[in-house]
Amino acid sequence: MEARGRTALYVCSVLFTLTDVSSEYIHVPSSIHHGIEGKSVLLSVETRFPLDDVEIQGTWSHTRPSGIRITLVTFTKETTITDMMYRNHLLFREPNVSLLIRKLNQDDEGDYHLNLNIAFHNKTGPVIKEERTVHVTVDVPVSTPVIEKSPSYAVVEDKANVTWTCSVERGTRVVFQWLQDNVTLGLSDRYHFSQDNATLLISPVRKEDKGTYHCLASNAVSQGQHSRAVELNVYYGPYNLEVNSGQGLRTGEVFTINPGELVFFDCQADSNPPNSYVWMSKSRNATQVITEGPRLEVRSYRLAQAEEYLCRAFNNVTQKQNEAQFTLVVASTRAEKQTQDASPLAAITVCSLFVIGCMLLFFLRRTCHPKRVLMSIYNRPLSEQKRPHRSGHEDATEDFGIYEFVSIPGKMESAQASCRSLARLESVQDIHTTIYDVIRHVPETPSHSLLK
Repeated sequence: MEARGRTALYVCSVLFTLTDVSSEYIHVPSSIHHGIEGKSVLLSVETRFPLDDVEIQGTWSHTRPSGIRITLVTFTKETTITDMMYRNHLLFREPNVSLLIRKLNQDDEGDYHLNLNIAFHNKTGPVIKEERTVHVTVDVPVSTPVIEKSPSYAVVEDKANVTWTCSVERGTRVVFQWLQDNVTLGLSDRYHFSQDNATLLISPVRKEDKGTYHCLASNAVSQGQHSRAVELNVYYGPYNLEVNSGQGLRTGEVFTINPGELVFFDCQADSNPPNSYVWMSKSRNATQVITEGPRLEVRSYRLAQAEEYLCRAFNNVTQKQNEAQFTLVVASTRAEKQTQDASPLAAITVCSLFVIGCMLLFFLRRTCHPKRVLMSIYNRPLSEQKRPHRSGHEDATEDFGIYEFVSIPGKMESAQASCRSLARLESVQDIHTTIYDVIRHVPETPSHSLLK
């Protein structure tokens, strides 16, 4: 029961608070005003009660940043009394009790307090008292900032410090920002800012500090103003030294080239200002300078099987150097070796195919000569070429005529000789006998002659 009572009391308190807020009699839209020097500012107050049914009495007072409080205006619904010192500087607007401050100056900064008493005609009870406070700042817009660098010349990394200073000709409560290559500088152990960020110290300077710097100045009554760009030049390096070549085959720090090949090597490093380069040969346990400059020319026919080289980069300003060593091997690359190994085999294969083709052509020409076969067929009599095959049972009257008999050694199974048989026939001496016989007597009855 006791817990329930406490909960109910808490709910009633919240409701009372909400009711009290929602039933306020005056309202101030803004409790903070950022004024511009020389301009006016209105401290607006909205009344939420009918003025005809009430009596009001109130004051506007000003508390300066120093703590001095001055009453500016005393008013009722019928009369207004303004401090004579501010008569031309203030304007009290009845009946909504707002206050207009003309031509702001730095002395107008501070807190402005409104005390208002309200008494309703048709109500009996205590006088309602309302109080509000409005804070006013007076600022001067920011002019274009000016940036300076010390020292003004280029600096060497890890050996020098750089101090940046940003200033404005006009402006109050200025906020400064620093940008490198249009990116706001973040926190770093090497960056040291003053309390208002107007000064930046970079200690020590590094390679990554090289670039273009801007200063951005702003305050509550003006947008950010950019300074002109100032370049910071930092001497550094050499870093990331590499030796490269567009020829030969590279495996790690070993370059393999073909015999008789002219090869170029390039030595490159990140450095400011540019490096000076020296090429050295380390053959025969001795080191000697070959040439100077970023490129080396090597003629492989002047080399032994393998030789070591060294590229040295030196920065004359930072007094730093870096070296890259590699080995140059004179030998055929794998692809060329495979091509060379494959060349004899291809030649042997082509020769073999050529010999086999010649043998096949000779054999075919020997065994089956197309010209001879055609000539043998062509030289036969026309009657034999076109005569149909006979079985021996036809009428004897059809047998009348002249016959040619050819005797060929050996047994022939077919009336048409094969290409091989004809070729064999020509290889042996042609022996044939031709007998012409004329059948002068034709039997009257074919059947009798067949029986005989």
